[in-house]
Amino acid sequence: MNKRSRIIRGIGVSLAAFALCGIVASVASATPSTQIWIPSTDIQPFKTVHLGVDTYIRTSDEPSGVNAPPFTDLGVTVGVLPWQKFQAEVGIDLQYGGFNTSAGLDGHPLYFNAKVGIPEDAYFKWQPAVAFGGYNFGTKSGNLDESTGAYTKTGTNANIWYGLVAKTLPVAGRFSVGYYGLNKKASVATVYDAAGAKGDDAGILASWDRTMTEISEKLWVAVDYQGGKNAYGATSFGVSWAFAKNVSVILGYDIYNNKDRAGQNTATVQLDINFP
Repeated sequence: MNKRSRIIRGIGVSLAAFALCGIVASVASATPSTQIWIPSTDIQPFKTVHLGVDTYIRTSDEPSGVNAPPFTDLGVTVGVLPWQKFQAEVGIDLQYGGFNTSAGLDGHPLYFNAKVGIPEDAYFKWQPAVAFGGYNFGTKSGNLDESTGAYTKTGTNANIWYGLVAKTLPVAGRFSVGYYGLNKKASVATVYDAAGAKGDDAGILASWDRTMTEISEKLWVAVDYQGGKNAYGATSFGVSWAFAKNVSVILGYDIYNNKDRAGQNTATVQLDINFP
């Protein structure tokens, strides 16, 4: 029932309008199967089509007084590999932030993501799940002058790569840990802030999630963390309710590690539907 089970198993085609906007930094994010914010080890099953509608709303104005509008991620994910012990997903994302026209990001809305993985216990008892993938592969190359910290060309190719392992423990739930890196030359990665201070182009990934069977099989909770002082670093938490076997909704909140790069915190509502 959890979001990972709902949106994670296979290859997908995500149509997303997802953007993180700060005063001087803009971030568009093409998402693979995730927890609340970070990728997960789940993968869409073969031939399963997943539709996701994720909305993010700033909970306060930016320091300049700008009230950034909500942004929405429309995603379609399709499972592609027929094997039970080795799975994969891929994604195509269309993103529109509505406020990124000055940086030219909305003129290049196409992004890609992909993931391969092995589910838990696939080859032996107590084997953890393993996944490798990438997301936010944009179509416009950026260029960073590392000597000045200035972007001479705005780009959307954050090209985030990651690896994860996860294990579900009795009663406690599932724990995941991993690592990611990104292309620091793409302006959407916003490794540098307005003052030219350098952030991080890599960091850890960690999460805990659990279906609350004591209350209902339909209720799922999660907390996840993406390290790094860049536009993607955040701590997020949320709850999900499955209204049907193939329909669920997440309510969550995102606290960004560095608001100079990522902007103010966001509340999120995420609708997930699987077909068939």
